[in-house]
Amino acid sequence: MRPLIAIPARFSANASALRYAAEVAARALVEAVYRAGGEPFVMHPAAPFDASRLERCDGVLLPGGGDLHPRHYGATSEHEALYDVDEQQDGFDLALASHVLETGLPTLAVCRGFQVVNAVLGGTLNQHMERDHRHKVHPVAVSPGSLLAKILDTEETMASCYHHQSTAALAPALTPTAHSADGTVEAAELADPRGWFLAVQWHPEDTAATDRAQQSLFNALVRASAGHGHAL
Repeated sequence: MRPLIAIPARFSANASALRYAAEVAARALVEAVYRAGGEPFVMHPAAPFDASRLERCDGVLLPGGGDLHPRHYGATSEHEALYDVDEQQDGFDLALASHVLETGLPTLAVCRGFQVVNAVLGGTLNQHMERDHRHKVHPVAVSPGSLLAKILDTEETMASCYHHQSTAALAPALTPTAHSADGTVEAAELADPRGWFLAVQWHPEDTAATDRAQQSLFNALVRASAGHGHAL
């Protein structure tokens, strides 16, 4: 009985197989959830947000995507490097993140997902990194004793990254649990979680098919979701 894992879709201006604008989820992400034993549910980001749509879900994966509008973390200007900002997408993701944080629904937040959670909790973002982490695989130091270290079974991992933004001020409710060599916060956990929660700045789905450590993040989400009580 596979736990149902909600993954909010990302708006795409076009998709060749569908001919028109589309709602998509990264295939590698969906496959990583399925490989872990979960049933991926690609969720339409409808406005306004309706929490009752999650009643049948056992867990949530907040995926990567375009940039969050800066006003959602208190910024009054916009960097020219911002891309794929979408108000409906932002509104849905922010409301979904608020919901899972309040209810304790097991959640893995990836890249943009991490940034959304940080914004919801009062943190801020660097709108553009001087040296971005696009198309990069680099080592990440993991805090000993953290949930992340226990899942990965290591205190260093190779992270596949694609982001030009990063955490500026980490929200007080979050504890940093991994850093890259340049000081970028690469993972965080809730200091006082209501349920299973983990956020990573990198894209574990990129290498999960061949890297057991990266796949273990999805395995852990599905295990936590299976114990949440709503598995189909």
